[in-house]
Amino acid sequence: MPYYNTCRIQSPSLTFMHTEKSLSGLRLNRPVQSGFEYKNWPVIKPGKTTADFEIREIHWEYIPGYIQDEFDLREARLMNIWLTARGENLFKNEYNRISIFREGALYGRCIILSSGFFEWRHIPVIGKRGKPIVQKEKIPYFITVKSTLEYFFMAGVSRIWTNHSRNQSGDTFAIVTTEANELMAKVHNNKKRMPVILKEETAFRWLNGSLSETEITQLANYQYPAEEMTAWPVEKNFISKPNPEEPWLYENLPSL
Repeated sequence: MPYYNTCRIQSPSLTFMHTEKSLSGLRLNRPVQSGFEYKNWPVIKPGKTTADFEIREIHWEYIPGYIQDEFDLREARLMNIWLTARGENLFKNEYNRISIFREGALYGRCIILSSGFFEWRHIPVIGKRGKPIVQKEKIPYFITVKSTLEYFFMAGVSRIWTNHSRNQSGDTFAIVTTEANELMAKVHNNKKRMPVILKEETAFRWLNGSLSETEITQLANYQYPAEEMTAWPVEKNFISKPNPEEPWLYENLPSL
């Protein structure tokens, strides 16, 4: 799951489907941010017309409507993680009940800006008798797309959440995920998931298209081509590093 994301945009503006927007006032140089910090992240939202868009920093955690206030939210976090949404379950969950992400999928589709993300690869550990043991070593990897741009697009779903105790409202979002492609299945070899990464034209359609539930589900399960992505190992304490995506060499680490 893309719970650790990076944003390394140095450009003063961003162009999306031939429309350019200033990035002034936005914090877009983020070496690494954990979703479990429950802070804001830069997101593209639809503008007043289909040709327009806006870039805002909104709360990374899709908060459902039945959460009444921050006290409910803190308790709910002990049992739930709403940082990501499974593309195959946007309308109905695994129990065939209406999904909490349905509202966001229909009315709150958004685009998450990213320069790369981090996942862990589970490597067998050889015991004293020369056989693999149950415990595995977790090696972190940085994953990004092969592009000349500083960023790429992830599909997201969003909704406005109201804190009824404070009578305050704010936009919240989750990153949509799907089954891993060939590369991500080797990296994220435990759960074999990946974020839904969209090319610009598809991202525009996700953001602005008048889409049916079937079309939304199809886009929400798009697998970005493995040959257009790259990944390499990084230090285990990458979170505390100024350049967390810097490659790191591990002895006897099998290649992907």
